[in-house]
Amino acid sequence: MKNKIEAIASKIDSELIAIRRHLHQYPELAFEEYQTSAFIQTKLQDWNVAFKSGVAKTGIVAEIKGNNPDRQTFVLRGDMDALPILEENNVEYKSTREGLMHACGHDVHTTCVLGAVYVLNELKKEFEGTIRVLFQPSEEKLPGGASVMIEEGVLQNPVPSAIIGQHVFPELEVGKVGFRSGMYMASCDELYFTVKGQGGHAALPHKIKDPIEMASSIVLALKELPLQSPPGVPTVLSIGKIEGLGATNVVPNEVKMEGTLRTMNEVWRAQIHSYIKDVAKFAARELGGECEVNIAKGYPFLINNEEVTKLCKDWATDLLGEENVVDL
Repeated sequence: MKNKIEAIASKIDSELIAIRRHLHQYPELAFEEYQTSAFIQTKLQDWNVAFKSGVAKTGIVAEIKGNNPDRQTFVLRGDMDALPILEENNVEYKSTREGLMHACGHDVHTTCVLGAVYVLNELKKEFEGTIRVLFQPSEEKLPGGASVMIEEGVLQNPVPSAIIGQHVFPELEVGKVGFRSGMYMASCDELYFTVKGQGGHAALPHKIKDPIEMASSIVLALKELPLQSPPGVPTVLSIGKIEGLGATNVVPNEVKMEGTLRTMNEVWRAQIHSYIKDVAKFAARELGGECEVNIAKGYPFLINNEEVTKLCKDWATDLLGEENVVDL
């Protein structure tokens, strides 16, 4: 089987490189992956793989049926969306869309899953059961595309035995893969703040209630909160966007901020949500203003099933050699 996999993979190697570079050149944001979805569908049609499109707007569900297809179902998953980031790399396959970039590797994820589809479809007489393949929109934006696809029934009829997903890891050398069972990736919540004061001319500070100052105070106060996390519970709170549309001599009436909260304990997660609201409102009030806080709750932390992870690690070791399989 190893020799068969390698032989089939070698046939499509150059095509997969071209696929990845094409996807990288034409990034699309969450739930807007129409051209990406159409491109994937074309490949599936070329390879005679059955699929359903339009799931969660732009998502695709493909299936490869082996012998005795009702025996069990395994799911492979890859995400498709890009980020609102300006690409500064000078490469021939650089993003053609100003301000959009596959900066999180979803172009690679999609390509890897397409490669797996090709190999498995060529080998469908060699295994039993069904492989269901999810091309997921909107990994980067709430509500995540995974939740919408699940609501639309992609994990039913039948319920799969396991789901296997992967993520690029640039710190690993080319040719190596990594695994980790149990708790691995943090929960992810989006934080939105509207800081309200009273703007005016910057030369008359005694007549204004400065929301820029309030926002600065809030950021510094928020940075202290992760220090209160329970022992051994990683917590990250970062503010990634601050917008105060004043000028060199104009203080605005309000400032908007956005950030992220990530942690790995659900009880603490609920507590720090409360702390964030209290800290932000208090800091603004102390300087004569107010702050509205909206926390969009994302996915809980990820737990990799120990049995499935061990199976995958063992298979990877057989295929790639023990020296190319690492514990993350």
